[in-house]
Amino acid sequence: MLNLRKYIVALVFLTGVWGNISVAFASSRVKDIADFEGVRENQLIGYGLVVGLNGTGDNIKSINFAKESIISMLDNIGVNARDGQLKAKNIAAVMVTASLPPFARQGTRIDVVVSAMGDAKNLQGGTLVATPLIAANGEVYAVAQGQIATSSVSAVAGNTSVSKGVPTSGRIANGAIIENEVNFEFDSLDKITIALRNPDFTTARRVSNAINAMLGEMKAKALDPATVEVNVPQQYKDNLVALMTNIEQLQVEPDQTARVVIDESSGIIVIGKDVKINKLAIAQGNLTIKITEVPFVAEPLPFTNGETVVGATSVIDVNEDVDSKLSVLDTGVNLQELVDGLNALGVTPRDLISILQAIKASGALQADIEVI
Repeated sequence: MLNLRKYIVALVFLTGVWGNISVAFASSRVKDIADFEGVRENQLIGYGLVVGLNGTGDNIKSINFAKESIISMLDNIGVNARDGQLKAKNIAAVMVTASLPPFARQGTRIDVVVSAMGDAKNLQGGTLVATPLIAANGEVYAVAQGQIATSSVSAVAGNTSVSKGVPTSGRIANGAIIENEVNFEFDSLDKITIALRNPDFTTARRVSNAINAMLGEMKAKALDPATVEVNVPQQYKDNLVALMTNIEQLQVEPDQTARVVIDESSGIIVIGKDVKINKLAIAQGNLTIKITEVPFVAEPLPFTNGETVVGATSVIDVNEDVDSKLSVLDTGVNLQELVDGLNALGVTPRDLISILQAIKASGALQADIEVI
């Protein structure tokens, strides 16, 4: 018997499972299901050095790029370290990453993540020296510097070590100052492009219809399942923020494809509300074969030269569940009826996965099965 606490069946009723649930309850704001083209973050990356570590930095004898970085940094501040033997263990080469928010202005601060690249053991308490952060176009958009917090604990005593969290990665809150802005002429736009996060023809059309109803004129058009284009009306030419605010707050009911998602590693099953099946019969039974080894000891007869023999006898027990039933499910049953029918068979979550896959293979399941 499977451990039912380990496997969880997640039954997701997205919309319309109960007849008394209104459409408004299932609707979502446009801002929760779509993004506006051009309003997005940009990824930044940089390479730098962390100093001030308590002997937990890189071994510069084996990490050549760390050694070269130290020499280059010292050269930049007028210190010649090329003629000496560097043995510092308080310095680590790191990769610095950050996200540049949309419309971020010069002088504002953003958080950065610092991760060790070499064999540094711990970045706790170290200080990141000034590190330029560049975008995909090679331009510098921010400079990061500050003390690192790893939110981890690490201790070593003799041959025993204890570590909690990841000491080789940390954050610097407000650790980068934006030096360059992303040029985007927002107010000069004549069209607004809306990108759906889950592309769907029906949802795209509902979004365009909701926008046209709000504007009172045909200004929005669904170009494809993922894109809705809006021509900016004359009254919003000088106030594009107001138009986007009004569009964001519109309520739209997203549509979805009938789908069953199965995670075989954890036994989780998610069934969409539009899943239907044709009429079929299902039988579920368990055949259990149990093999046990029974040890025995054979002693020789008295006054003989025999030897004591130790062995084992195999015992095979075959058990078939006699309570297995054949159940008939009618055509077009919905999610609730499907689950009720399968529960009537007494199936476990692991059995339910196999049954759903078998129903799909028979062509009776009117839904997609996605195994993750």
